[in-house]
Amino acid sequence: MSTGTLWGIGVGPGPAGYLPLAALDALRRADLIYAPRARGAELSVALQCLAGIDIDPARLREIEFNMDPDRSVLSEHYAQLADAIALELRAGRDVAYLTIGDSLTYSTYGYVLAALRARIPDLPQRTFPGITSYAAAASALAWPLGEGKERVLILPCPETPEELRNDILTHDIVVLMKVGARLGWVLDLLREMGIAEHCAFARRIGLPGELLASGVGDLVANDAMGYLATLLVRRQPRQER
Repeated sequence: MSTGTLWGIGVGPGPAGYLPLAALDALRRADLIYAPRARGAELSVALQCLAGIDIDPARLREIEFNMDPDRSVLSEHYAQLADAIALELRAGRDVAYLTIGDSLTYSTYGYVLAALRARIPDLPQRTFPGITSYAAAASALAWPLGEGKERVLILPCPETPEELRNDILTHDIVVLMKVGARLGWVLDLLREMGIAEHCAFARRIGLPGELLASGVGDLVANDAMGYLATLLVRRQPRQER
């Protein structure tokens, strides 16, 4: 029996319309669809992003994720998940793995893919690119992410204001992901540097609880922080060309 194919599918950071057509075809052909869900959440955001697409619930497998900072705990979790998916693939079933945003940009899928390749070295697989949260945020806010020779840095939020200040001063645009509870001091820093008004913020684009802000000078951290948030930082006001 031939091994099934693994399809990595980035569902985009919001409405079902953000799913690439090639990925949609694979999604419809897959025997099983694995969808991550954050521990404690009632709904999988990845499945919310597929709203309007008819999927037989019998094909769905929700995976509860706990993003524990302990790498050994995470490694064990990915190992168990890879073992379960490998069983299905060896039985000849095609498996789609959903991930929010782009498949290989700060995504759990990259860890799963590596673990599966360790178990099935000749694994048939195809990864479909998806729309990143920062690309969706820039589009929703009509906020150019880079023009001319502007230098763009994409990174998880640093742990200290000093680190972030240096990143901002050495780049034209900084895309901050995984901001979380750091949002308060990040906004304070942007105000202190006098650049808050030409920065932008987006949370849960296209989903319930969406928040879009072009200019973050008046943004209240406690009201804005949460899952699926992206901050776009511009060091200088945009220049007309």
